[in-house]
Parts: sequence; structure tokens; C-alpha cells
Amino acid sequence: MEEKTLKISKIKDGTVIDHIPSGKALRVLSILGIRDDVDYTVSVGMHVPSSKMEYKDVIKIENRSLDKNELDMISLTAPNATISIIKNYEISEKFKVELPPKLIGIIKCKNQNCITNTREPVKPEFEIVSRHPLVLRCVYCQRTMNERDVFE
Repeated sequence: MEEKTLKISKIKDGTVIDHIPSGKALRVLSILGIRDDVDYTVSVGMHVPSSKMEYKDVIKIENRSLDKNELDMISLTAPNATISIIKNYEISEKFKVELPPKLIGIIKCKNQNCITNTREPVKPEFEIVSRHPLVLRCVYCQRTMNERDVFE
């Protein structure tokens, strides 16, 4: 029988983002605005063996919760990620991220001539064309963007 060991220690309170595709943890940290000047503990496991995914990334963030925009952005790069809310070392809530049918005001259109990139008070709005691979379409200029376009 194989002995299981924790590669990343438990957190008392906070958020665990699990089942991130291997190699995407740094992008998720960027989405969350986590840099080297944080005042809370962040643990990152990259290329961790997984029975479901072969390899995955995992992020544990002490004393931090995620808002809807952050969850929506994570769903763009890690559509099968699982979020666990931890309270007193126990999972109090667990759910999968969900890619919403529309993204409003959380990413910019790459088309410089799009009305959302002018001084008009218009929030960028994108429809999901494809989930795998990710393709979004701006509802104003019809420009399509893939995952790389979104995160450049």
C-alpha cells in the first residue's frame, strides 16, 4: 500500500484552488494579483501527481477568499478547478468554478478600435464561443480572442 504524504501543509482558514492544469498556477496567481509583497501565506504546488489529471497544480491561500470576478477569470484558464473554502482546518464549502455564459467588465478587448477601448462608458462584454479550446467573442466589435489573447 502506497503511503500518502502532504506536499503542501494544511491551512487554518482561507482558500484552496485545486485541479489547476499543470503549469497554470503562476497564471492563477497573476489573476489573483498575488505578488511577492503579500502579507499572508501562499503555498503553490506545481506538477503534482494526480489520479484525475496525471499532473496538476494546487494553490493554498491563507486568510483570503475569492470574489466572483476572480472565480470567473480562474475558470478561463482552469475550467475544471475546484475551490475549497477552509475554516479551522476543515473544508466548509467546496465547488467547481463555472465559466459564465458572458463575461462583463473583467477582461479587455484586444481590438484597439473597439468601443470598449475608447472613452465611452461601455464595459467590455464577451460571449463564450467555445470552452475547449477557449474562444471568446466581443459583443461590440465581434473580435474573437483565445486564452493566450486574454492573458497577454
